[in-house]
Amino acid sequence: MTEVIDVFKVLSDETRLRIMLLLYNKSLCVCQIQAILEETQPKISKHLGKLRDLNFVESKRLEQLMYYEIDHSNKLLIALLEDVVHHLEKETTYTKDMHRLKHVDDYIQVKAF
Repeated sequence: MTEVIDVFKVLSDETRLRIMLLLYNKSLCVCQIQAILEETQPKISKHLGKLRDLNFVESKRLEQLMYYEIDHSNKLLIALLEDVVHHLEKETTYTKDMHRLKHVDDYIQVKAF
């Protein structure tokens, strides 16, 4: 039951949900997430730290940048994100984030893993 509660707590925060939806599609560094969401680096890093502490995301250093991706071993989280994506396809914030995600390479020169 604790795992289910943790997932819903994490996804109830708009910024964390938006981060998880981005990472559902692609591994990203903090600066890319920051640019897509138009948020500050400390705010993004704080949320990523919480997601990492709960084992929702994994991090990997590539050169000077830290990249994040969803921990695919959390099957409940993946199933919920799949359902959320299906229901948000026409939601304005989600579509803007996905449009920016298509141009994510404009935000950083180093490629993800």
